Amino acid sequence: MHILVDRDFACVVTGLAAVLTAATVVGHTLRYRAATDERKGFVANLNARILAWWAMCAIVLGSLLLGTIGTALLFALVSFLALGEFITLTPARRADHRVLLMAFYVTIPIQYSLIATGWYGMFAIFIPVYGALCISAMAALAGDTAGFTERTARIHWGLLICVYGLSHAPALLILDIPGYAGQNVKLLLYLLLIVELSDVLQYIWGKLRGRRAIAPTVSPSKTVEGFIGGIATATLLGCALWPLTPFTPWQAALMSLVATTAGFAGGLVMSAIKRDQGVKDFGTSIAGHGGILDRVDSLCFAAPVFFHLTRYYFAV
Repeated sequence: MHILVDRDFACVVTGLAAVLTAATVVGHTLRYRAATDERKGFVANLNARILAWWAMCAIVLGSLLLGTIGTALLFALVSFLALGEFITLTPARRADHRVLLMAFYVTIPIQYSLIATGWYGMFAIFIPVYGALCISAMAALAGDTAGFTERTARIHWGLLICVYGLSHAPALLILDIPGYAGQNVKLLLYLLLIVELSDVLQYIWGKLRGRRAIAPTVSPSKTVEGFIGGIATATLLGCALWPLTPFTPWQAALMSLVATTAGFAGGLVMSAIKRDQGVKDFGTSIAGHGGILDRVDSLCFAAPVFFHLTRYYFAV
C-alpha cells in the first residue's frame, strides 16, 4: 500500500513531539524541585511514563511509515506479547501446551497475514469461527477434562481480545475509502491518538475532579467525573483532528465518542480480569505503565467498533 504523508500527518506528528517535549521539560523541572521522598517517587514515575511514551510513539510512527506489512508486523508482536501476559495470569496445565503453541505460533501469524494480504472476508471470521473450532478440538484431543471449559474459554477469550480485537486497528489500512486512497495510515494514527488520549484525559480529569467511582469494586480509580471529562475532551480533540480522516467534523466527533466509550469499556473489563486474578497490572514491560496489555486494553475494544463503523458507512 502506498503511504501518503502529507501536511496534516506531519502537523499531528510535530504537535505530538511538541507535547512530549513540553512534558519532558516539566518532568525534569519537577525532579529538581521535589523535596520529599513521596514527591520524588511520583516525579520518577511521571518521567518514566513520559520516556515510555517517547519510545512507543517512535515505534508506532516508524511502523506506520513502513506501510501495511510493517504495521501488521508491529501489531502482531504486540498481540503476541499481550496474549502472553493474559495467559500467564492463570497457570496452564500440561495438556494446554499444544493448544497454546497453536494460539501463539499459528493463529497470530495467520490473522495478521490476512491483513497484510488484504483478505477481509477471512480476517473477519478466522479467529471467532475457525480458530475457536480448531482450538477446542485440539484441547479435547489432549484428553485432560479437568477444568476443560474454563481452560479452553480462557484461551478463546485471550485470542478474541488480544489478537482479534487488536488486529482491527491495522486492518484500517486495507479499507477502500472513496477519495481517501493512500491516506488510511492517517486514519489509524487518528484512532490511536483519540483512544490513548482518552485514557490519559480520563486519568487527569479523575485526579482533578473525580469523586464518584463508576465501579468501585472493579476499578476504584475510574470515576464518573473522569469518564465524562475525559470522553468529552477526547471527543472535542477528535472533532478538531477531522482533517486526518474521511469524516466531516460532526462525523469525526461522533466516531470519537463511540471509539472512546468502547475504549473505556475495554479498560473496565480488563480491570475486572485483573481484580479477579489479584494483580495490579498485566506485566511490567513498560516503565510506569505496567504491561503491554495495560496499554492497549482500550484499543482492543475500540478498534473493532471503529473499524466496522468506518467500513459500513465510509468504505466500498
